[in-house]
Amino acid sequence: MTLMTAEASGVYVIGATPFSDDGAIDWNSLDALTDFYLERGATGLTVLGIMGEAPKLTQAESADIVRRILGRVDGRVPVVVGVSSPGFAAMGELTAAVMDAGAGGVMIAPPPTTRTDDQIFAYYRGAAEATGAAPIVIQDFPLATSVQMSAGVIARIVEAVPQVVSLKHEDWPGLEKISTLRAPGGLPRRISILCGNGGCFLPEEMERGADGAMTGFAYPEMMRDVIAAVGAGNMDRALDLFEAYLPLVRMEMQPGLGLAVRKHILWKRGILGTPALRKPGTKLGAVAAAEIDRLMTRLDRKLKDLC
Repeated sequence: MTLMTAEASGVYVIGATPFSDDGAIDWNSLDALTDFYLERGATGLTVLGIMGEAPKLTQAESADIVRRILGRVDGRVPVVVGVSSPGFAAMGELTAAVMDAGAGGVMIAPPPTTRTDDQIFAYYRGAAEATGAAPIVIQDFPLATSVQMSAGVIARIVEAVPQVVSLKHEDWPGLEKISTLRAPGGLPRRISILCGNGGCFLPEEMERGADGAMTGFAYPEMMRDVIAAVGAGNMDRALDLFEAYLPLVRMEMQPGLGLAVRKHILWKRGILGTPALRKPGTKLGAVAAAEIDRLMTRLDRKLKDLC
């Protein structure tokens, strides 16, 4: 078991869940995808997130997927598991199963019913009780949850809940929130800040004090190389790399279609057996697929120029 810690950095790839055309879990593609993420420089994996189609899985399937990935990873990097749930019983049950199997921590997003700071705070206190000693990643993704988490309530949770080791930052706009949290006194203790939103603000987020990315862009090597360039003090290089991938980043950021785009790219890259989403799910049209293919070809040419 490799646990998630407050020093986590680098690329924590949000894993897709591969399916066959009939909706069954594609176990061979899951193995290939896990290997691909590690080969492309992932320092951790996050599974059963929103983009992992977790709500379409049964509890038993969720546990089986985690066990399969953990067996493939074999302790090389931490594996964080999304266990978000409006109820603490289901959250506690899944957490116990995945932590016993060797997971490195759990990711928890607040339910839409938490509207005030006090409600958000109480929810995370309850979630910590339900998940025991498991390291917790707070998922701050208001575009998906409709919950606005202020920097102040995040600091309050961090102070009261020692299990919290990381923030998955996906507020938008959110650069000022990173600056606020990283300013002296912004947090009562250090936690890792890993950013999502497909990496679409990654260079600026790193410059503001983030420690890395926790998102599922289909080219994890982009995030690896941008983070390395910022760390080396070469912001121009980071921006040049980022801008080469930006057309595909924006394609993946389309609400309602982004996961289909991501799976299509992973399929075209030879990682997935099919680009299928489990029903109900959006299917990519032929014209959109051709547009993505064109951008992938253009990216290959741009990367040759950058090398």
